[in-house]
Amino acid sequence: LALYFHIGEREEKCIIEDIPSDTLVVGNYKVQRWDIHIHDFLESAPGLGMFVTVTSPTGEVLLSKLYGPQGTFTFTSYISGEHIICFQSNSTRFAVIAGSRLRMHLDIKVGEHFLDESAIQAKDKVDEVNVRLEHLIEQIHHVTREQDYEREREEKFRKTSEETNSNILWWAIVQTLILISVGIWQIKSLRDFFIAKKLV
Repeated sequence: LALYFHIGEREEKCIIEDIPSDTLVVGNYKVQRWDIHIHDFLESAPGLGMFVTVTSPTGEVLLSKLYGPQGTFTFTSYISGEHIICFQSNSTRFAVIAGSRLRMHLDIKVGEHFLDESAIQAKDKVDEVNVRLEHLIEQIHHVTREQDYEREREEKFRKTSEETNSNILWWAIVQTLILISVGIWQIKSLRDFFIAKKLV
């Protein structure tokens, strides 16, 4: 997931990531501030800090930390589900000058141990193969966790669908019984009416 968005000074912005359990998440971000003189975003935002908060589907706070104008944050999910990742800038001396306008570039990678290519090049061929094999094994574990999570979601959806279909069937049966009861009552009422008027 790579994106950028605008955010005001002290404003909180959150994104939701659906993450399997036991999965490593790595986020990289950079914040730029608006310059009213050149009418553009500057490459850096010195003096600016960014609070990063990560909340699990159960409401447990997995990460709450103040970073600089750019940085990397990591956390590991313990349960499957929608994790909320929130960002909020701290007050800075540039708040008035910047017109409270910031732009944040965000790149989130889920379930990977990323290879450091420079470190790999520094090793001999045997070490390189070992590192790449470990990376491949980690990727296989990640795919397995993703598949297990998708199976869990499919099972929940199937159960919900079956419950809904069952409720619809019972409601249709109840409606049918009500209609039959009303029809029998109307026939009986008409018969009694005709007998009372001696029309039959």
